[in-house]
Amino acid sequence: MATRTAETSPLSVARLAGFLYLLDIPRGIFGGLSVASRLVVSGDGAATANNIMASELLFRLGIVSNLLSPIVMLLVALVLYQLLKPVNQIMALLMVSFVVIGVPIAMLNDLNHLAVLQLLSGADYLKVFTADQLNALVLLFLRLHSRGGTIAFIFWGLWLFPLGYLVFKSGFIPKILGILLMIGCFGYLVDSFAAFLLPDSKVSIALFTFWGEVLFPSWLLIKGVNVEQWKQRAAESARSERLGTSFEPAPG
Repeated sequence: MATRTAETSPLSVARLAGFLYLLDIPRGIFGGLSVASRLVVSGDGAATANNIMASELLFRLGIVSNLLSPIVMLLVALVLYQLLKPVNQIMALLMVSFVVIGVPIAMLNDLNHLAVLQLLSGADYLKVFTADQLNALVLLFLRLHSRGGTIAFIFWGLWLFPLGYLVFKSGFIPKILGILLMIGCFGYLVDSFAAFLLPDSKVSIALFTFWGEVLFPSWLLIKGVNVEQWKQRAAESARSERLGTSFEPAPG
């Protein structure tokens, strides 16, 4: 009996990747900005603790949101791998590898937020601490969460470079999007390392270099890819694999 394998259209793959990528943007605004700005009072442990206890559900929703984000980004990377591996499979694997490393860091980092809830739970074993000590520990774990997020952002930045390179070389997605993604990589890296080397500098370059992460998925969702160019790259890639070479075909 003959079996027939249906190939997924590159246009469908591109639009799925764009949709998933854009799905993470409102999550980031909610989990990374809205919750923290509403509940955390800089330098005031008592006020912060009171805010968290008064809005515990919001704080827990922030935790869930932060846990979902790395999962979504892993799906994005895997879908993009299918789309971009005909350009250069090694770079596509590197792209996915950076995301795979960043995912457990980002997810385990939310143990710090769970520790905050434990400190404010009123459990008997916490009675050895005074109220001021508990409030100080709340601020400590919130700061650790912030620094853990900074470590994860190193990998959220690194994956953008191979992604941008693949987009730039693809021939089926505009080159400018690849350039913007690679610029975004360095924005995250500068901010992340500045947070450790110059903690009082408040460097926020990523606020000006993130546009590639908005325009690229928007393009995928709305315009998709040049299907004919994608098929040409896929055919050239398959041909080079049969020849056992690492040749990277040039855009047509």
